[in-house]
Amino acid sequence: MRRLIPSLTILLFLGLSGCATSSSYYVLSVAQKPKTVYSGYHNIIGVEKISVPNYLYKREIAIAESSSKITLLGNALWGEDLDVGLTSRLIGYLQKKFNQPDVYAYPWGIDRQPELKVSVQITRFIAQGNQVYLDATWRIENMRTKKSKARLFSTSVHTKQDPQSIVSAMNQAFAQFEENVAIGIKNF
Repeated sequence: MRRLIPSLTILLFLGLSGCATSSSYYVLSVAQKPKTVYSGYHNIIGVEKISVPNYLYKREIAIAESSSKITLLGNALWGEDLDVGLTSRLIGYLQKKFNQPDVYAYPWGIDRQPELKVSVQITRFIAQGNQVYLDATWRIENMRTKKSKARLFSTSVHTKQDPQSIVSAMNQAFAQFEENVAIGIKNF
């Protein structure tokens, strides 16, 4: 019996080792430092949670094989919910870009109502072939006057096929989007 226990332990360890797969986790939530900063901007900005396509709610990173077929990469996982992560990242970028802390997530949870509200709907954010595509609609609304402006955004960034390159290209695409929104706010 004593000889059987070490043998069973070794077999159990080998069996579990063979079944275990290694996954990598990725995030897009770290806002880059802007190349230029807008000073003198003092409006409180509220950012609603970014709306994303359903395939971005999966933990596996999705890639498009065609216009109608998506594959999920089982060993490349998102380390966060993308709607929450992208919202936090946009807030962080706007805080840095306007050099002010008064950029908040919706629901506001602050004493003062924001002067401007930013809403974002991402309609496509995926790698296909050697490109990452980001298509979105964003809207800025003045909460007092109800005046608003909506814009379409579309970009593609070259990528390789591996998950790290895809996530890097997604970071670049979202950085272009953040800058586009910041310019829109400045010119509103």
